[in-house]
Amino acid sequence: MTTTAAYTARAVEYAEVLGSMAAVHPSDRDLVEWWARQVSDPVLDAGCGPGHWTAHLASLGVEVRGIDLVPAFVDHARRRFPGVRFDQGSIDDLDEPDASYGGVLSWFSTIHHAPETIGAPLAEFRRVLRPGGLLALGFFSGPAVEPFEHAVTRAYRWPVAPLRALLDAAGFDVIEVHVREEPGARPVGAIIAERRGDGC
Repeated sequence: MTTTAAYTARAVEYAEVLGSMAAVHPSDRDLVEWWARQVSDPVLDAGCGPGHWTAHLASLGVEVRGIDLVPAFVDHARRRFPGVRFDQGSIDDLDEPDASYGGVLSWFSTIHHAPETIGAPLAEFRRVLRPGGLLALGFFSGPAVEPFEHAVTRAYRWPVAPLRALLDAAGFDVIEVHVREEPGARPVGAIIAERRGDGC
């Protein structure tokens, strides 16, 4: 089963359990809100899922658009958050002009990409960001790059170092790294990275 099919099959359940800001960890909310204050409009929520982060950013006055490959998520987001733009689209092939965004939020949207495929969305994020634009990337952290059985479908854990190296190779400068480890929860991480200029 593809990742899109797996999420489509559980879209209603996923949206009910995780599709609201009430389900967001306070430190994640603080970090993304801080990031949102640093970026210039417009912003892309790349892999927006049920749309709660997109709507939250819009409530903060950010000019934001959400995209997701799962039609059920896009339909849900449009119904729940009228007035916020949501479209179906792939983070591997963004239907956007070069250098058209000041910020890209990729909040756990690359977790199902294997090491050999994650370069595609990272390259696309760089392409659509303006020089100096900021990427916020959420991921599952771990001591090695390895797959695990996520509740929906197979996902990957990443140590910071190899993910940082991939971002560097894609044309980003990492400016902040956060890792959170709590009893009874999977370790998670977040990287804030700046898109380098074309001459760098």
